[in-house]
Amino acid sequence: MVMRRLQSLVLAFGLLGLVATAASAEDKYPSKPIKIVLAYGAGSATDIITRIMCDQLRQVIGQPCVVENKPGAFGIIAVEEMARSKPDGYTLMIGNVSTNAITPVLFKDRFKIDYQKDVVAVARLADLPTFLMATTRNFPPKTLAEIVAYAKERPGKLKYASPGAGSFPHYDMEILAKRAGIAMQAIHIKAGPPGYINDMTLGDIQLAFMNVATSAPQIKAGTLKPIVTTTEKRLDDYPDVPTMAEAGFPGVGTMLWAGLFAPAGTPTPVLETLQKAVVETLKSQPVLESYARQNVRSNPTATLAEAQSWLNGEIASWQKITSEIKIDLTD
Repeated sequence: MVMRRLQSLVLAFGLLGLVATAASAEDKYPSKPIKIVLAYGAGSATDIITRIMCDQLRQVIGQPCVVENKPGAFGIIAVEEMARSKPDGYTLMIGNVSTNAITPVLFKDRFKIDYQKDVVAVARLADLPTFLMATTRNFPPKTLAEIVAYAKERPGKLKYASPGAGSFPHYDMEILAKRAGIAMQAIHIKAGPPGYINDMTLGDIQLAFMNVATSAPQIKAGTLKPIVTTTEKRLDDYPDVPTMAEAGFPGVGTMLWAGLFAPAGTPTPVLETLQKAVVETLKSQPVLESYARQNVRSNPTATLAEAQSWLNGEIASWQKITSEIKIDLTD
């Protein structure tokens, strides 16, 4: 009888040990590759920021990131795929001010999810300056004042590109046009700058707000020229390019940011692991050096709470802007 009880106890403790081992294996995150969904095409600013970060993040967490580019529908496709995935930390999204602050405001009714309930911010990652770029093909203006004068002589003739109706470059250009008293045609190309660089180099599109990282090769080649920067002061690498304020339009232009997002319901320990790994990655020398070469500034939020507060603030800011500035949202 005693022997049977001892055998039963040994078996019970053995089973408990197996359960504990299994639970420990499940708790170890990450134990497989992490998928990151992007709402923009390869070569876009968000793509550049993501791939540089992912290369180093693998060294920190011991697992690779698999980047999937899924542009279109104002970012809704990418957001919803991430939000509907299993909340286990293995499907994330990296988005920017357009996809994760403006789209949830302008196109709330197009979502099949409740964005502010179904999406959580893990971390702000980085930001980078934006230029107002102009083609050098059959387009003589060299300053913003000359562009405004040129546009006034040709009302509605100038074309500018944006990655989509309601995107921040669309808003920035319409705000500029309103303040300058000019009218231009919007050409929306969902792939973003990589999708409309060719049209600009051919002279079919004259203007676009474009981030510094994506536009650098064209500036070097002389096919596109930076007119003004949206930063508060001139960039060290482009000392001859004035700021928007210096050109007479203070407050016009948006600093592009990138952020990491996860499905609501993802366990807090998983989110904390991600957040800490991302901050460590973004402060590493390889990432800082790679970002610097692209004029990208590493700018991570310090905690999960700060990340969510930052996202809420961005959404509130764009709610105010979009209520004051009405634009054509036909894509």
